[in-house]
Amino acid sequence: MMVNDDHYVPGTCNIGPAEIERRRRAGWIGASVTAVAWLGLLILQVHPLWYLLLTFPAAAAATGFLQAYLHFCAHFGLQGLFNFDSRIGQTEQVSRIDFQRADRRKAWQIIWTAMAIGFGVSLVALVIRSYPKNTGEAK
Repeated sequence: MMVNDDHYVPGTCNIGPAEIERRRRAGWIGASVTAVAWLGLLILQVHPLWYLLLTFPAAAAATGFLQAYLHFCAHFGLQGLFNFDSRIGQTEQVSRIDFQRADRRKAWQIIWTAMAIGFGVSLVALVIRSYPKNTGEAK
């Protein structure tokens, strides 16, 4: 896998340093929301199925971190865009159809991977919540 910080590579790299940092921040925000929501669910002692809602903020966190790591924005990939400008949101259009196709394929890989990670996080939270607690009492 060739990742580059200074130019567009179809299906591999469509964002530069400013956009990468933005995705990394989004990952940390999503992770924070996931942690706070998880804590809230534990405190409120809700029905176990509510833990499946953690899929969404965890998937958002995974999306941010995956995009930062891969130097690839899924949204840009779906829209046929790229940005290596130092300013956020200054996009350019991908002109070749075969490049757009490669970008869409990569974007969907990121989306599905992030959703799987998000679902996995919610299942882990559910298992931890359901794990029998040791009361410390002698039998």
